[in-house]
Amino acid sequence: MTAGQRLKRATPFAVALGIWFLPVPAGLTAPAWHLFAVFAAAITSVLIGAFPLLTASMLAVGAIVMTGTIKPEQAYSGFANSSVLLVVIAFIVAQAVVKSGLGRRVSLFMVSRFGGSSLGLAYSIVLTDAAIAPAFPSNTARGGVLYPIVLSVAEGAGSKPEDPEGRRLGGYLMFCSMAGLAVSSALWMTATSANPIAVQIVQEAGLEIDFAKWILASAVPSLVAIALLPVIVAKLFPPRVGKTPEAPAAARKELANMGRMSRDEWITAVTFALMVAGWIFGNRLQLNTTSVAFMGFGVLLFLGVITLDDITRQGDTLVTFFWLAVLFAMSAQLNELGFMGYVGERLASSLGGLSWVTMYVTLIVLYVLIHYMFVSQTSQVLALFGVFLDVGTKGGVPLPLMAFGLLFASSYFSVITPQGGSQNIIFAASGYLTQRELYKLGGLITLAFLAVYLLIGSPWVYFVMR
Repeated sequence: MTAGQRLKRATPFAVALGIWFLPVPAGLTAPAWHLFAVFAAAITSVLIGAFPLLTASMLAVGAIVMTGTIKPEQAYSGFANSSVLLVVIAFIVAQAVVKSGLGRRVSLFMVSRFGGSSLGLAYSIVLTDAAIAPAFPSNTARGGVLYPIVLSVAEGAGSKPEDPEGRRLGGYLMFCSMAGLAVSSALWMTATSANPIAVQIVQEAGLEIDFAKWILASAVPSLVAIALLPVIVAKLFPPRVGKTPEAPAAARKELANMGRMSRDEWITAVTFALMVAGWIFGNRLQLNTTSVAFMGFGVLLFLGVITLDDITRQGDTLVTFFWLAVLFAMSAQLNELGFMGYVGERLASSLGGLSWVTMYVTLIVLYVLIHYMFVSQTSQVLALFGVFLDVGTKGGVPLPLMAFGLLFASSYFSVITPQGGSQNIIFAASGYLTQRELYKLGGLITLAFLAVYLLIGSPWVYFVMR
């Protein structure tokens, strides 16, 4: 190990100890401050490449429990969280789509229609997501629908995670899909469970927002963001595959050679369709989203489409489950212990005396950047949305503008880190992108979304909501 590598590995420990032994700020408890020290060190270790995310999260959970910072049952609560379980089950079920051949059939169909270029494939995926989003109150469930299709398209094009160059097309499509989920959630009020929660907070502040008012405000900036997304990602992470004029004809020939759908394809298709229906109508039928995924998983196991051997080969799924559960629990405890609210109030209250335009922009930027500390959109909405809305309106920002600025940010900021939303994990765990690439692309695309919603969305909302 070189001196540079030793220094890199020592840095997270220095961060943790440095923050830990600083005086606890007034208004915070020692457990909240110490938990932040460990959490910040874990994220730092990933950002600088000192440790893999699994290693960092395991060291972090061991530290916070052994030091008595939080109770064991609080530290391990993420392992029973329904969103975490949904990610893991959706990831396993997606393999049935690939194994049965259904994914190959769907991918060949997509390539036959849109496969003239990598850009065309990306647009077909992003627009498909935007079209189905209003019927899905869970962007994690929506990711479970899209992921097997994206995986099959990538593999069908010969893109493999273990191939340094060949993985780029798969990485490009995976990231476009992940980022597309963030912006489609901003487009539709019903596209994620965090939106109705935030709308309720806005209503208590005196502004009624219904489905029609939301789509009127969101349509212009969101559609611009969707139109720009595949192009920007292609510039930042070139797929190394440009025009492929022969691909559609070849895909049609392969599709014809596949013949009729097999038994496993039919079982997977019907099961998946029923799961999607359960996710769409779950609220009306009082069905838990995760239980729908478990039932679909059970059916595929019972009918032999997925076997125990298939599950044991999914090592990455177990790794994902561990680090996501730990980070989810730590983020939730930071919120429970009042750290997130404390940070939001201190940052927001320091903006007194600014013009309302400057205050508006600053609050939105801070609200987005703070998501680096969250592993859930909903938890940030519950912790900080009301605080930032109140500070902005008291500082003179028009209520509709402040409300929609925060509403949209509560969706598009989810792509800022691989753990910024549970829907990201399915794509991040595909292996096509490294953690460093995910953080870099996530930060840059979040900045692009921020620019679109501030520069285009703000004037639009201000005009239509007067």
